[in-house]
Amino acid sequence: MMGEFILRLSLWLLLTANFTVANIVIGVAIALLLPRYHAEPDRLRDILRTLSKVLVAVPVAYIEAVQMIFRPHTKEEIIEERVSSRRSPGLIFLDIFLITFTPKTIVLRYYDAGWYAVHLVKPRQKLPKKSRQKSLQNLGEQP
Repeated sequence: MMGEFILRLSLWLLLTANFTVANIVIGVAIALLLPRYHAEPDRLRDILRTLSKVLVAVPVAYIEAVQMIFRPHTKEEIIEERVSSRRSPGLIFLDIFLITFTPKTIVLRYYDAGWYAVHLVKPRQKLPKKSRQKSLQNLGEQP
């Protein structure tokens, strides 16, 4: 509780940039009157796992951006991804951030039932040579 009070008061003082006695009294009053936030504490293992995914996502984002420059991605797909069980709102936010951070994916919607709707772009797959020849012959063209 004391740490939350100090955080609120310091945020107030940083926002106002005024360290007079009157402003400190107002900040103390606001810090005491704001409602408390009671959340289930996240397990340390879940937090560390998610933070390691964040560190991996940065180079992956650069790699995907370069891939999209040299090989355009024209195929779109919407998939559903399951949310890990018992995730706190903070960890769900980090999951959505991770998915949206990479250029090939974006979260369209989060369902309370534990699903993300994810929009995904992929490179168009090339047809095998025989299939291309058949499709060109069907169009009346010669390969």
